[in-house]
Order: sequence, then C-alpha cells, then structure tokens
Amino acid sequence: MKYVGFLFGGLSATYAGYYLVLYLYRWEWQRALISGVLLLVIEGFLACLVLLSRLSRLERRLVEYDARVEEVRRRLEQSREAAPDRRFRWIGSEELNGTQRTFVFVPVLMVAGAALSGVAFLIQKVAGVTTHPGAERRLAGRLAGLTAPPGAGARSPRLEDRPAVPPSRAGRKAAALVAAVASVALLVVMRGSLADATQTRPETAPDAAATTVVFQIDMRGEVAAEARQLAAHDLWQTCRRSTAALNDRTSLHRLEEKVYAGVIRPALPPHDVMRLRGCIEDASTNRATARVLGEGQAASRH
Repeated sequence: MKYVGFLFGGLSATYAGYYLVLYLYRWEWQRALISGVLLLVIEGFLACLVLLSRLSRLERRLVEYDARVEEVRRRLEQSREAAPDRRFRWIGSEELNGTQRTFVFVPVLMVAGAALSGVAFLIQKVAGVTTHPGAERRLAGRLAGLTAPPGAGARSPRLEDRPAVPPSRAGRKAAALVAAVASVALLVVMRGSLADATQTRPETAPDAAATTVVFQIDMRGEVAAEARQLAAHDLWQTCRRSTAALNDRTSLHRLEEKVYAGVIRPALPPHDVMRLRGCIEDASTNRATARVLGEGQAASRH
C-alpha cells in the first residue's frame, strides 16, 4: 500500500508540475496558481507518507528491541533459577554426628552461627527490597546489544569472517556521479527553456497592420445582451493591457450573439499574441468566461 501511495503521489506531482509549466508558458496565471497549489498539496502528501514510513520503521525497531530485551531478561531469570544453592553448607551437612568431641566450643559456634545467620538474613531482605524487575530490565537492555541480530541463522557469516572495512563500490559511485551531472545539465536546459518561454524580451514587429483575436463569451444563467456586451468589453480591456507592446489603438466588434473580435494596431509580436490569448482564456469577469476561437495577423503593410 505504501508503494501505491508513492506511485500515485509521484504521478500526480508530475501531472501537476507539467500543467504548471504549461500554464506559465501560456500566460494563464489563474490556472498556473491552481496547479501550483495542487503541486504543493501533493508534495505535502508525499512528505507525510515518508514521515509515516519512517515512524513505522522506528516502531518496528522498537518492538524488535523490546522483544530482544525480554528474551535476555528471561535468560537472566533462568540462569538465576538454575544457580546452585549458596547457603551455608555446614547447616545442611549430614556428616556431623554425636561422636565428635566439641565440648565448650559448641555453644560458641551455635551463638556465632545464629548471629551470622541473622546478619545474612538481614542482608538478603535488604537486597530483595532494593532489587526489583526494573533493574533486571535495565541490565537486559544493556546486554541486548551483545545478542545476535534478528534473523541471524547458521548460514550467516561469522563476525571474524566479515571484512573490517566494507569493500568500495566503484560502480555505484560512478553511477551516482553520472546521475548528478545529468541532473545538473537537465536543470540548466529546463531553466533556459522556461526562461525563453516566459520572460518578456524584445521581439521583431511582424509585417502586418493589425492583430485580430476572435473569442466567444459564455455566461452563467440567462443574461441580457447588454450584460454580455459589457462583460466582453471588460474582459478585452483587461487582457489587452497584459501585452508588453504598446496597443493604444484597439477596438472590439460583435460578430454573433456570443462571438466577438478584438483588433489591435499595430500588430503584436508572437509572444504578445500568446500572452493575450492566455489572458483571455484564463480571465473571468462578471460571471463570464471566454474561449479563443482563433487569432491572426491582418492586412500586410505592403
């Protein structure tokens, strides 16, 4: 499921980035903004996927570490249960019999033994109170680093058989270097192409008297012809100012019910024509949208 999310996010990011560059090339700013916001949302989605993947990996590692600590703690408990009895051996000794001549030392030994047994009893109680499972857990956590990694079996190489320094991978380094150089070159080419497509630069004036753009106005709902005419006029006056060339002499003519023709004198260069077309396609005013039906250069100067 994780790889499906990465695949979906990558394809969506590529799609949004492609249309972002396309709308910038066409000078359709509103659509470019929407594509840019969508690209940012997808990037946030991919970043969240990466973070969730890393958190899941850390959680699995913590679970494995806790399992190893518990295994070490169980081993410690088993070793404590299997330890030999450390009590005083003379207490349970069966070799003593009444034939030995102890005389007066018997009471002294009994009193000394009772005193030492009491002291040992107190030490055992104090040790039992101060030692709790948390200490064993901490000890198990310290010893977990010495255990074998999960999944290590009989076929795994021994530690002394492994090289002290991993062998160098010249092929991977060369591939990474080639990929880095290709990425830098591609970035330079894409930057130059995008700059040529979107930057405003001086252009040679075309050999024509005027530029004509024919577009259709669509409005939501039933509107009067005067309202459509006003919307077309507002849209034309807004978009004709988006060109870099001076276009003081402009006119707008109604051809059909929804079709209008705008004329600009003198003729615009190709880049300004593209900017004008993008503005008309992208702009919206007074619940109206426009669709360019065609454009061209009219009447040669000669």
